[in-house]
Amino acid sequence: MNSIVKRLKEEFKNTPDLKIKEIKINLFKSVYVAFIETICDSDKINEYILKNLVYYNKNNNLNSNVPGPNTVIIKKEDEIEYYITNGFAIVISDKNILAIEVKSSSIIRAVSTSTREPSLLGPEDSFVENIQTNTGLIKRRIRTNTLKTEEISLGRKTKVTISINYLDDVAEYENVKIIKDKLKNIDVDGVIDISTIIHYLESENKTVFPTIKRTERPDLASQSLLEGKIVILMDNSPFAIVLPTFLADFINPINDNYVKSINVTFVKILRIFCFITSMAVPGIFIAIINYNQETIPSSLLINFSTQRSSVPFPSIVELIMLLIICDILRESDLRFPSNFGSAISILGALIIGDAAVNAGLVSPIAIIIAAFTFISSLIFTELEISNALRCYRYIFLFAASFFGLYGIFLATILFLINVISLRSLNTPYFAPVAPYNKDYFFKTLLKVKDTKNTKRSSLLTKKNITKGKFQ
Repeated sequence: MNSIVKRLKEEFKNTPDLKIKEIKINLFKSVYVAFIETICDSDKINEYILKNLVYYNKNNNLNSNVPGPNTVIIKKEDEIEYYITNGFAIVISDKNILAIEVKSSSIIRAVSTSTREPSLLGPEDSFVENIQTNTGLIKRRIRTNTLKTEEISLGRKTKVTISINYLDDVAEYENVKIIKDKLKNIDVDGVIDISTIIHYLESENKTVFPTIKRTERPDLASQSLLEGKIVILMDNSPFAIVLPTFLADFINPINDNYVKSINVTFVKILRIFCFITSMAVPGIFIAIINYNQETIPSSLLINFSTQRSSVPFPSIVELIMLLIICDILRESDLRFPSNFGSAISILGALIIGDAAVNAGLVSPIAIIIAAFTFISSLIFTELEISNALRCYRYIFLFAASFFGLYGIFLATILFLINVISLRSLNTPYFAPVAPYNKDYFFKTLLKVKDTKNTKRSSLLTKKNITKGKFQ
């Protein structure tokens, strides 16, 4: 028996789905075909390999007799493990080793519509768990030889493929090198999902705000590449990482690009307003009720006091209870099946709110404040942004309960210090506000006409700034 085949059987002992087929070429010579049955397609093995081995005795060149769409000549026996566990069939003839890709398509999900980032007017395809398919979805949109892809294998046992994608004539290669160096320094047993890559790239920085954006939309990834950003794909993950990322990118989705600028500008301003109110409204309410009553009309203050006359708890306790209930309802909505999760959450909110007011546990105005805060936060579908808003909501709330409106001011200063000091791939996280950048400001926080969107932001690249001209 061939020594390579013996080594394979020893290394993959107790692996019942490893199949090794011996094919007699003549009386003294055999060719062995080894593959893992559960991740390979038997039809491809038959078509690419077995049928062509019939003619092998006429030609000693194994590569020319066993063609395939993706064929690799293996020069080191240590490389066999990588290829055979990645859906390749290994063809062994004496010391000649050939790897032919025969991955099964039945274990790969087909391209479908985006579920976490629904498209209103734009394309509806989304990334899947196959890195080749995901790369193809991007290359369908960007058809140029300047789109470069550099691959890295991560994980001692998973050996998963990571690809770094960028436009060579647009993106700053210094940023690409920083990402490559960070990825190469990851030395762990396994990397299962792209979220793990995010944690390593962020180095678990001490902030609740996400500094790296993940997306399942190929159009967003393609648009980011055209702006000079870098996109990271990972095999077995339906998400892509976009770097660098700014806070403004989380507030404004890709769908804004498909709507007329005159219509979407109001929505963008409304979204910024919701971002602020979701953090600060509960705290401002507590500050006004407990400390700064002179800031509202006397008639309104009397009305608030009348509503709270039968409530046994302080206003801060009352509002914290309602916000925690809202967070519980949101979590249950996320965990429940989509068919009836929202209905249960709405029903729970109505029943709990009405019962709490009738029982005198909370006041109607507190219900309104909690509901307004909760509804404002629902505009942001990114889970990390929702978590960040929740954290700062309680910071504003507790600061207001101790210091009133002065506490709101202190919490605002804390928020600004945090976001201004953050960086994403050596780029200021609070841009284009601080530092102010006109080009990116009018692409994100506001929207100019596409005919005026002719330049890339200097925040992202210093080369090939002009994108196009419109007459």
